[in-house]
Amino acid sequence: MRITNNMLINNMMLSLSNNLTRTAKYQEQLATGKKISLPSDDPIVASKSLKLRTDVAEIQQYKRNTDDATNWMEITEATMNQITEVVQRMREITVQAANGTNTTEDMEKIKEEAAQLRDQLINLGNATYAGRYIFSGYKTDKPLLNKDGTFNIDVANSEQIKFEIGIGDDINVNVPGSDLFNSGAPATGGTTKSSFVDTFDQIIAAMQSGDNAAVSGLVENLDEQMNNLLRVRAGLGARMNRVELTANRLDDDNVNFTRLMSKNEDVDIAEAIMNLMNEENVYKASLSTGARVIQPSLVDFLR
Repeated sequence: MRITNNMLINNMMLSLSNNLTRTAKYQEQLATGKKISLPSDDPIVASKSLKLRTDVAEIQQYKRNTDDATNWMEITEATMNQITEVVQRMREITVQAANGTNTTEDMEKIKEEAAQLRDQLINLGNATYAGRYIFSGYKTDKPLLNKDGTFNIDVANSEQIKFEIGIGDDINVNVPGSDLFNSGAPATGGTTKSSFVDTFDQIIAAMQSGDNAAVSGLVENLDEQMNNLLRVRAGLGARMNRVELTANRLDDDNVNFTRLMSKNEDVDIAEAIMNLMNEENVYKASLSTGARVIQPSLVDFLR
């Protein structure tokens, strides 16, 4: 086969284009810090990258869920801690009122404080987090208790708000008001009175009537409410510990998967610089060689 100048020039231009393409590839890797810019550059890396990015995105969403769950439960725990303080103080003044040595003025002051504690209990029952009532079950847009101590809404213990904190891993973050304020019995809005508030009302009524024996007998009822409160707090605390452990695991998973994603996608800078320098040298050499391929034309001989 006869080799013509056009064939030599075309082959030279093709080689120059290929060399320049490889040079541009490593320049782009250094500019972006990534091994590939298109899936066609390396389908295997691209496929693995998509999977790892999906995994990292899922982990970050679960982390946001655990953060929200933790915040909700911390507010609930803080509220129940305040309720505990209210009950403890109510027990103190109830025992004080039952000893029979108080003056009329002393009893009046005790009754006034008991009434304030009762109102505070209702206010705590209507506590909110981010505009949502934390003890209202599914009906987080409505307060749990009315001022007279009756339930404002229907609440059942089954009304558990669950957050997904892992694949197939759900956890309920709320405490239904019926479990805490009605000793676990279902509550009907407008008709059912909170057993918790009712205990306070009975104590205040006994104080009002001056029946020291009745006041003393109601201390046991108050202790029952406290035991129920402690039971609910213990359950919440166990769930908080589980969420904390899950959050720690998600932090570790996020670091590990991010490292794997970086290892899969990110370019080795030193290797890319070395490859770029090699390709630049090859390109320069091909330019020098190409200058010799283009032979002088007839015009050059006529000069």
